[in-house]
Amino acid sequence: MKKVTALSVTLALSLSAGLVTGQNIRFSDPETVIKNEFWGNLYAEGGSSFFCEKPFTSKGFVLTDGYIYPLADVRSALDCGTTSQCKRDNRYRQIASDLHNMVPVTSRIEMRRRNARYENIGASAQPDDCGIRESTQFFEPPEHAKGDVARTMAYMVDTYGLPWLGATTLFQGWNEMDPPDDGELARHGRIAEIQGNENPFVVNPGLISRL
Repeated sequence: MKKVTALSVTLALSLSAGLVTGQNIRFSDPETVIKNEFWGNLYAEGGSSFFCEKPFTSKGFVLTDGYIYPLADVRSALDCGTTSQCKRDNRYRQIASDLHNMVPVTSRIEMRRRNARYENIGASAQPDDCGIRESTQFFEPPEHAKGDVARTMAYMVDTYGLPWLGATTLFQGWNEMDPPDDGELARHGRIAEIQGNENPFVVNPGLISRL
């Protein structure tokens, strides 16, 4: 994510010594986290949409909370049942409350990508105005977001034992070609402060090669 309004890069570089790498153990109520922590804290002063990098000052009707690792795939991996049933599952609620996996996206894009797998589609599909390429089953993020997607995917796989949503080598390649920039580091720093844990693959991108 190249542009994040009102998130100081300094925060990413001066995290509290009390923060440790691990998983989200602070939050387990997804609805409250989305309202109070995601929109009400992390993006309280606005920011930029994840895939299209379009600035916003408030949520409005166009944006929604998106998930790099879609919640439908989390439910499938946990085999916790329907959406309503999974909401009563403590493990699911913990994972669904993890801010490292949440990004602001347009509702239109979030609906299109929910059941897709990540892939390099290449010239077989024309990119849209945001640089996204899509086919019936696959979704290729714009170049500026590929590394962010890869490091979040690695975090979800490694932290919660979830399956990869694409080839491991795909995400390793995206991580290498799109290293963390100031915007991603700043966002990561804010989330670490709010949630109490880091994404180790943002702090040390080379860790992905060990998965």
